[in-house]
Amino acid sequence: MQGALRIGVPTASGCPQAPRDASPYAVRVSNRPLAIDLAFYSLAALFAGATALWTTLDPHAQWGAIAFGGYLPAAVCIAILLTQLGAQWRLRALIALGTALAVTAIPLVLMAVERAGGATDRAQEEVHVVEASAARLLDTGSPYLHADAIAALPEPLLGYNPYQPGMALFGFPAALFGAHWWTDARVWFLLAAVACAAAAARLLLGGGGAGQSASGHGAGKGPLLRALQATFVFPVCALTFATGGDDMPVVALMVLALAFAHRERAFAAGLAIGAAAALKLFAWPVAVVLAFLVWRGGGLRRYLGGFALPVAATMLPVLAVDARGFFDNVIAFGLGHGVVESPAQSPLPGFLVARHLPSGELIAPALLGLAAVIIAALLWTRPPVTAASAALWCTAGLTAAFLLMPSTRFGYLLYPVVLLGWWLPLRDAIAGTATSALFTGVPSEDAASDGLEFGDNAVDELEDETGPGPSMAVEWWR
Repeated sequence: MQGALRIGVPTASGCPQAPRDASPYAVRVSNRPLAIDLAFYSLAALFAGATALWTTLDPHAQWGAIAFGGYLPAAVCIAILLTQLGAQWRLRALIALGTALAVTAIPLVLMAVERAGGATDRAQEEVHVVEASAARLLDTGSPYLHADAIAALPEPLLGYNPYQPGMALFGFPAALFGAHWWTDARVWFLLAAVACAAAAARLLLGGGGAGQSASGHGAGKGPLLRALQATFVFPVCALTFATGGDDMPVVALMVLALAFAHRERAFAAGLAIGAAAALKLFAWPVAVVLAFLVWRGGGLRRYLGGFALPVAATMLPVLAVDARGFFDNVIAFGLGHGVVESPAQSPLPGFLVARHLPSGELIAPALLGLAAVIIAALLWTRPPVTAASAALWCTAGLTAAFLLMPSTRFGYLLYPVVLLGWWLPLRDAIAGTATSALFTGVPSEDAASDGLEFGDNAVDELEDETGPGPSMAVEWWR
């Protein structure tokens, strides 16, 4: 680098403005975040409109009709902001909040109210399954039916409960207090996800993670806004919240575990991912990745202790009284060996192999196992060193699993979407970005008296510490 690098001064909104006598390298307020928002909300409106018009599922159609009225005004508001000068972070955040309410909370509550009033087709099967499993757990001590009892039901599919025993907790309000809109399992899925996301955001805003001092920078507001958009506004996630919802607290707990791992709180990370593992098997691969991460920091025992508490508290009592029910529902049905076929039949590679190749029902699980062995070997040789890299490992592993599972659906891809969304603030909190970390006060002999210039040595030291590539990727999406 030649000469000094001139950096824009951060404004109250967190976005930099060009300094006086800006050089060609000055950081200026960019319209890129607004342009990304405009594309995001516009494409989401198209998705919602298409869902309302062409889906064959009534809950999805109702969500699409309501959500279209949320995404389209958001796109119009962002288009108006593009014509304005200056930083617009607060307005962008308000638009995101309003959109989340319009496309997630409002359709969920409307469908819950109609369902409590006796309307049918206002929830997907998993809502009925979770609430029925809670009632069964209170009555018998097990949330499961055996395969022979399921086969005798008028609708055998609704007899299967493919979740871990902990998922039944979300059905307790309905089981204890009857059918009301506020006892609908989806309401509690949403509340749990909001609580986990808020806690994760608070942890990442505080900084002080691996490789940082307690006074280090936390994640910027821009990356955190992207993460919250991915969780509560992205169409597949909003649709899942409104119609089914059971995957959302699971992925939100994964995010919370990653945030705790970033702050080097191994026991809390174990508790969070253990709670997710008590809900769905999808969380177990993430637990393995986090184990490799905390192992490097010497916190493996505390992590495993935290993980064991919620898993043991929810699984051991059920396995003690009904191990067969657990196998019939969680293992056999998940691998496609139930008395009825799983509705998870999206045409992804694992399903296509199992359905159309000779001995495909054996080949597909073998491919899934091979992928697991390869990823485990790579983890052993190159374990994650930060929570951000662990998030990428989790994204890759879950994507491979969803592509190769014999029973799978496109909706499962919300897991990689949410994890990638939270990779942005995780990476930002670790490495800093051009609008925050450069102002941590690295001294420079040729710094100007106004504090706006940093010399070659300062910038070189920062790049050695953080690496320019990933931080610039975070900055681009900010």
